[in-house]
Amino acid sequence: MPKRRPITVEDLWAMERLGTPSLSPDGAQAVLPVTHYSMDDNKASSALWLLSTLGGQPRQLTQCGDKDGAPQFSPRGDCVGFTARREQQGHKDETPQFYLIPADGGEARRVGEVATGVEAFRWCPDGEHIVFISWVWPELKGAKAQAKALKDFKARKTTGIATSEGLYRYWDHFVPEGRVPHLHRMDIHTGKVQDLFEGTAYSLDWCDPDANSFDISPDGKRIVFAFDPNPEKRTDGRFALAEMDIKRRRVEVVAQDVGWDFGAPRYSPDGERIAFLASHQALRHTMPRQLAVVVPGQPVEVVSAEWDHEVAAPLLWEDDGTAVLLQAEQEGQRHLWRFDLADRRAEVLVRGGTVQGFDKAAGTVVTVADAADHPAQCHALLPGAAPRRIERFNDGVMARLQLGNHEAIRITGAQGDPVQVWLFYPPGFDEKKTYPLLQVIHGGPHTVVGDNWHYRWNNPLFAAGSGKKGDAGHVVAVVNYHGSSSFGHGFLDSITGRWGQLELQDVEAATTELLKRPYIDPARVYATGGSYGGYMVAWMNGHVPAGRYAAYVCHAGCFDWTAMFADDAWAWHAKELGGWYWDDMARVHAQSPHAFAATMHTPTLVIHGALDYRVPDAQGLAYYNTLKARGVPSRLLWYPDENHWILKPQNSRLWYDEFFSWLRAHPAPAAGKPAKPEKARKA
Repeated sequence: MPKRRPITVEDLWAMERLGTPSLSPDGAQAVLPVTHYSMDDNKASSALWLLSTLGGQPRQLTQCGDKDGAPQFSPRGDCVGFTARREQQGHKDETPQFYLIPADGGEARRVGEVATGVEAFRWCPDGEHIVFISWVWPELKGAKAQAKALKDFKARKTTGIATSEGLYRYWDHFVPEGRVPHLHRMDIHTGKVQDLFEGTAYSLDWCDPDANSFDISPDGKRIVFAFDPNPEKRTDGRFALAEMDIKRRRVEVVAQDVGWDFGAPRYSPDGERIAFLASHQALRHTMPRQLAVVVPGQPVEVVSAEWDHEVAAPLLWEDDGTAVLLQAEQEGQRHLWRFDLADRRAEVLVRGGTVQGFDKAAGTVVTVADAADHPAQCHALLPGAAPRRIERFNDGVMARLQLGNHEAIRITGAQGDPVQVWLFYPPGFDEKKTYPLLQVIHGGPHTVVGDNWHYRWNNPLFAAGSGKKGDAGHVVAVVNYHGSSSFGHGFLDSITGRWGQLELQDVEAATTELLKRPYIDPARVYATGGSYGGYMVAWMNGHVPAGRYAAYVCHAGCFDWTAMFADDAWAWHAKELGGWYWDDMARVHAQSPHAFAATMHTPTLVIHGALDYRVPDAQGLAYYNTLKARGVPSRLLWYPDENHWILKPQNSRLWYDEFFSWLRAHPAPAAGKPAKPEKARKA
């Protein structure tokens, strides 16, 4: 057996990435997309694979497409529908289209042609139709008019974008100019398409509509969907639920409350009830999404109100209608739960790690889940049996690697509260030697990091180090600070209106605790973070005495909360910070790193992408320029083609090269003195 070695960034990108599974009606097979990245070609390709839940070998179902995705077994189980951009009969898709392929293999065929594309879909129970999402011009009627409008739009010679909307760009793209997401119905035999929202004011979520935005009743006669009833759309819109009679195209609102946000509806097996997610936004903007049930025409019932967990989509009813399967976090992990509706009790059905996706059919459950020590794996849970692994996509890569150990500990953090810290040790860790300490601060802030495998910020890779001579790796600490999810709403909401304060106490408490351990080198203590974690290291630079940390890395970090108003999530600023900047500038500045620039001394690597609309790249540039003006050693890594995340293989390799090189170049200054500043340039 070959000798194992530490993980590298090339190994990370050599791993196959598993998507969400779909089970055949008899539960015997699962289909899921598997994405492969090529470092040499600097791009990704994906194909569909069939996995036997009964013990057979995996089989590749599609081979001709580059981006085959979102597969779903048909209700009869004889074929699989999926979305793709392909070339067939001399015609290349310009937008994603709907394809069908026999479940036993063969050639996939394009069903119809939708000029505006097929974004996400669900099968109708009859197996003869699908309902899908497509972005269209709402004032136009008919597929021909939409196709002409799209052709004219692409042929335009101007590049300017004019809008009067408050929601006009999201994440890394502008919301399609003048277009909105409508639900459509397609006949899979003829390819004929009907826009179900045509002539109405209804549309789905403008930010990120997907197949969880709607559902089809078991009799195929009705569709329930989430919509924003407010005429002006915003990222903090509060959604309602409506039900459409497909034949008559009559719509009735079934759940609406100005104080609540509703979403992810799912019909019960008998079609009489609808389960969905409900968040009481009028009470608090951080209120968790809870499980709710409504019978159309009756009041909404929030059934998980006493369960202090946030529920995540998708929701899936048990066949007898007595319970709902769902995902929810708990103390740094995400499990698959079964929530019993009669006694309002949740029990873990499949334990994480982190469950990323699941499905259930004919009593069989299939999950895709990762953990801190392995990438995503697919397991089947048959009635009366323990979960069984049904694929081995990444076993070859993992067999070559030696990962360090990891553990979760508790420290006493801010306000005397227990705070979870995940520790990752380098391969071959020896307590008699000394290692650098690397604080990796997660983003959000209302997220959690722990028992999961991350392809962009990979803790085992951080622990292993660069692999270069003299680099024995790091002891990595990941603090689930106040504000993190999965520890109850009170813990999550505790930082509202006072960002930076409790989180800093938690991170500092972890550093202090770990510095007591003899294997931590006090001269090589670092902190790094992305997004809100980037905000935190910028905040630390202005609040932690020089010399405590040898260097920082700030990826896509918030620097100036006033200038951050250029982001796509500006509607949440006052809720999180406690006020609009024009009403209470002092309060906003008290939480803004830029206001403490005069006390920044620690060398910092600043990383940002130009397509980042969540934290616009001007934030990173302003932080970098500030450090340069102050004479603080600093370096900038800027990507013109990346968003909030680094998604291209070679860009990721450059990211890790710069990251590790920066840490190696910055041991702490002697005797706790500030690093020698660069000579400040005169204006």
